[in-house]
Amino acid sequence: MARCEQGYLCDVCGDEVESISNSDLYLRFVTGEIAAGDLLAAPERHLLCNPFNAQFIESEQVPKVYAEGDFDRRQLDSDYVQQQSQLLTRGWHRLQELAALEAPLPLAEYPLPEFRKQG
Repeated sequence: MARCEQGYLCDVCGDEVESISNSDLYLRFVTGEIAAGDLLAAPERHLLCNPFNAQFIESEQVPKVYAEGDFDRRQLDSDYVQQQSQLLTRGWHRLQELAALEAPLPLAEYPLPEFRKQG
């Protein structure tokens, strides 16, 4: 398959990240962690291949995972865990909305409202 016909490859497992609904890169984008201009240079991973972020997604549709060691959410400050859980769960829901759209939105409209650039 030609490179241009292939999606982003996960830098952890090497498999293609086939959908935005399972993209750690786009989760980081919609939650304001990275800017649109950094999308092409930032590493891509499946959500579950980045347990640090995945552990904060609270949904029955996402298997429960924990980061190992000091970054395990059970070891972190409870206020931080609550903030990250709210943000990353909202971000995950946004990814599901984007994946379900029949017509694509402009990239500037992908992020959660508070992370969209004000014109």
